[in-house]
Formats: sequence, C-alpha cells, structure tokens
Amino acid sequence: MTKPFPTKNLRFFLTAPSPCPYLPGRRERKVFTALDGVDAGALHDTLTQAGFRRSQNIAYRPSCDGCEACVSARVPAERFTFTRRWRKIMAKNADLARSLRPAEATEEQFRLLRRYLNSRHAEGGMADMTMGDYAAMVEETAVHTHIVEYRYTAGAKRGELAAAALVDVLGDGLSLVYSFFDPGEPRRSPGIYSILDHIQQARAAGFPYVYLGYWIPGSEKMDYKARFRPLELLLGGQWRPYTPLEF
Repeated sequence: MTKPFPTKNLRFFLTAPSPCPYLPGRRERKVFTALDGVDAGALHDTLTQAGFRRSQNIAYRPSCDGCEACVSARVPAERFTFTRRWRKIMAKNADLARSLRPAEATEEQFRLLRRYLNSRHAEGGMADMTMGDYAAMVEETAVHTHIVEYRYTAGAKRGELAAAALVDVLGDGLSLVYSFFDPGEPRRSPGIYSILDHIQQARAAGFPYVYLGYWIPGSEKMDYKARFRPLELLLGGQWRPYTPLEF
C-alpha cells in the first residue's frame, strides 16, 4: 500500500452544472484538480482511493447538488470468484491475444474507437471525438499509463484489433480509465471480458484491486459493474463490501 499523499495544499475547482449523461432530468457538476509534477503518481493513488478518476492530467469526482448517485467501485482481485458465467465469457475470447502497449495513440485504435462510439454511444459526449482528441486522452498523462490491446488470432479477422483498454497502474491496483471494442462481436461480451482479464492481470502482478470507476444504481449503462462479486464501494469515505439490499 502506498503512503497517502498530502492534499491540503491542492487547488480544487468546480465545473458549471450540465445535463447528467446517466440519470435523465438531473444535472451534474464535478470537482477537479491538476495531476502534474514529479509527485503526480503518489497524488493519483491518494485521489483514486478517495473516489477520484483521471482524465488526461486532471483528477475529478462528481460533486452534484442534491445527488450522490455515483459510487466508486473496485474489485478485490484475489477474492473475486470466476463463476460459470465468467468462465464461459473467458472461453469465448480464448482466441484473443493480449499485448501491453505504451500510451501512444494509433490510427488503428482510433478507427475501432469510432466504430464503437457510432454503435454504442452515438449521442454521447464523445460522439464527435477526433484523432487529436483521442491522442490527447491517451498521451496526456503524468502517471504510469499503458494501453492493453486484444487481437483476433483466428478466423477471418485474424490479426485485427478486437478491443483496447486505457489503464493506469496504481500502487494498489489497476484502474480502467476507458475501454472500447469491436461492436460487431456482442456475443463475446468483450467489455466484460476486458474487466475479467484485468482481474487476472492484477492477480498475476500481486495487485489487490481493479478500479472500475463509478457505479450508478438505477443507470442501465452501469448495471454491469454490480455483477462483479465481491465488489467494494466507497461509502461515507470508507471502502465497504457491496450489499445489494442497501440499494
């Protein structure tokens, strides 16, 4: 476990209200601070454990008026149970080869991202993302970041990029910043597979956790995160086991 980074001298800022992309009729605001300097990694660890997420060189978390629906979630890797459901998804993707790449954007990744966004999030905030925007998302980082690529190793798509995940390496785990995949292969459940594979990667590296970002009870887009059991949630400033009856 890394030593907490002192945050008392940090400057935090608050965004203006905007429509919530997850819960209709609600407005979102975010509090954020800069992630830079030689201590950016230690600061990132501390803020992640306190419920922040990273976007480029910014760490942010929701700070919405009258709403606390967003809950930080992480999977305790060693205690996670690979049930029959998860083993079936792993088997469906056994023909994918994983490789770790530096945090450098490629045209191939961007083409896959555009297909993914057009299919899954055509009306979302990233719908108009350009190659320059994608390069900034991937490459503007002051912390230990890499991209995990998954490629088909058999069939007509052999050698093609099937999925990719932008991942931060923390002192106590892996943080999934953003992932995208081939929208033409829904039966593979590629998004779920990427999480399962990162749980395996965390185990192999001796990391306790895989950070999944925010889970939002009541949001269909986020329902999948609650399926990863055991799951820990940041509630009242403490990481606690997820208990479905509480929600």
